[in-house]
Amino acid sequence: MAPPSPIPIYHITHVDNLASIVGDGGLLSDAEMVLRGGPEVAVGMSAIKRRRLGLPVKCHPGDYVGEYVPFYFCPRSVMLYLLHRANHPELTYRGGQEPMLHLEADVDATVAWATHTGTRWAFSLANAGAGYTMFRDSLADLGEVNWPAVAAADFSTSAVKEGKQAEFLVQRFVPWRLVQRIGVCGTQMQRQVLSALAGAAHQPPVHVLPQWYF
Repeated sequence: MAPPSPIPIYHITHVDNLASIVGDGGLLSDAEMVLRGGPEVAVGMSAIKRRRLGLPVKCHPGDYVGEYVPFYFCPRSVMLYLLHRANHPELTYRGGQEPMLHLEADVDATVAWATHTGTRWAFSLANAGAGYTMFRDSLADLGEVNWPAVAAADFSTSAVKEGKQAEFLVQRFVPWRLVQRIGVCGTQMQRQVLSALAGAAHQPPVHVLPQWYF
């Protein structure tokens, strides 16, 4: 299956983190966030986040996964499902999926910015937090992503689950202006996001997209 065109990518975050993201001018890597004391609301698994700080981005020797801002190639990700279920023993966050936002960007626009600024980027063919995962740093290799798995609604099999967790990674920082759209689960969250964005120089459209949620 050929990659979609264009290729959207999605960063998920809690709504309470939005003001600091806008204030910082964009998204920061976990390594940068650690130096700043962490986000307002941490929703990932702390043990996995710590491990990612020491996992190499194999196509960029000397770089580590935790030094990159992560995106998925799909909304309604495996991670969002875990947040929705709120029963994983390694999760401290128990607030469910409703406060979670999908920040959508575009691969081509992101790579163009990264090339212009000398920022490294890569993508993984599975969960970038797994030591066996392979990485690529050429758009010509995007066909290696398991696109049927990325698009699949049912990820109960291990092969689909692995492929669906492929990540697009950007070194250290992604500017807020590259966020082209925000997906939310309902109108109440839409109003909250619009209020948080009031006065921001860049205000991407905020769409209620329940199909992006469980």
